[in-house]
Amino acid sequence: MHILAAFDKFKDSMTAAAACQAAAAGVRTVLGDQITITEAPLTDGGEGFCTILTNSAAGHIEYHKVAGPLGEEIDAPIGWVDARHLSARTNQLLPFSGKRLAVIEMAAAAGLEMVPNEKRHPRNCTTKGVGELIRIAIALEADAILLGIGGSATSDLGLGALEALGIHTVSRNGQSISTITPEQWPFIDQMTGSIDVTPPPIFIACDVDNPLLGARGAAAVYGPQKGLLPEEIEAYDTESKRIAELLCQHCGQPTSLMQVPGSGAAGGIGFGLQVTCGAQYVAGFELVTEWLDLASKVTEADLILTGEGKFDESSLAGKGPFALLELAHACGKQSIVFAGAVDSIAVQKVAEMFPQSATYSITPPACPLPEALANGARNLDVKVSEVMYSQITHDG
Repeated sequence: MHILAAFDKFKDSMTAAAACQAAAAGVRTVLGDQITITEAPLTDGGEGFCTILTNSAAGHIEYHKVAGPLGEEIDAPIGWVDARHLSARTNQLLPFSGKRLAVIEMAAAAGLEMVPNEKRHPRNCTTKGVGELIRIAIALEADAILLGIGGSATSDLGLGALEALGIHTVSRNGQSISTITPEQWPFIDQMTGSIDVTPPPIFIACDVDNPLLGARGAAAVYGPQKGLLPEEIEAYDTESKRIAELLCQHCGQPTSLMQVPGSGAAGGIGFGLQVTCGAQYVAGFELVTEWLDLASKVTEADLILTGEGKFDESSLAGKGPFALLELAHACGKQSIVFAGAVDSIAVQKVAEMFPQSATYSITPPACPLPEALANGARNLDVKVSEVMYSQITHDG
């Protein structure tokens, strides 16, 4: 029997790699050496994006000192990959000349998990470190840059990143504003400067289609996850529109770029990079599927185990585990989802769409959240063991 363990991260509990390892341990507890297990950590562009993709392509990772989301100095990675090690299909999704690809993870320089709960609010956070990583990659002669934008703490239209690349903001009294965050937006009167480096093609891995503004925009949909209060959303959206218009005007770009699908992801950093650097969006999970050769791994497996920290209706919008269920279904393979928390509506919809699937919560009944997070790996190991034993007993 061949089992594929392909998990996304369990937020605040396990990395994707740790979840794959815990699930594999649970399988071996029951089946021992009777099976072959392939571990394939998933990434949606957030935490683990750089490490997972770089390691799978036999690349190497370097760390550089840049600004964190609150402006503090941190060490953040850049992965270096030789494009010749990627599949032909992956290279089609990332069309560029040359071989030196830099992989950058926004969550490693401007991630929500880097900000203490009491300080989480997008007005306080900057993407400057992301821009610094892009600048470093350019200086180190990247032929192209792949940026994963999941898990961000920010909603600054990428202005912090653009500041690191040469765009400056000026107040009404003519003073330059440095280390820009949305807290200073009301004082911005104009923008000056330009991107003072020559960027290679920048590809942004993104699976959401939200525009920058409005009911489905960055502030309304993703702001509350980052600390934005319901009563602040309308004003934040209005100010975002003003700043976005200033940026478009300064760069001679149409304001219609605010409507481009994906421009509202990660607080609008894709919008900012598209306006100033001509960045291009690529379908994140399609890219990861090709990069990790998930289709072949699913074809070779008899059973697919997957999951993430919380499996709910948002998981059905193209996130890794759901996309893997679609792959498994297309191949006629049985799949099982394990999550820290499961939503009954999502479970019902998955059962209707994929009759050969099942979904389980790994969290013991009445277990407090801090305890569940602390014991995530153990809980996943145990639940996988229980389910595998039940299947053997049933099949037997």
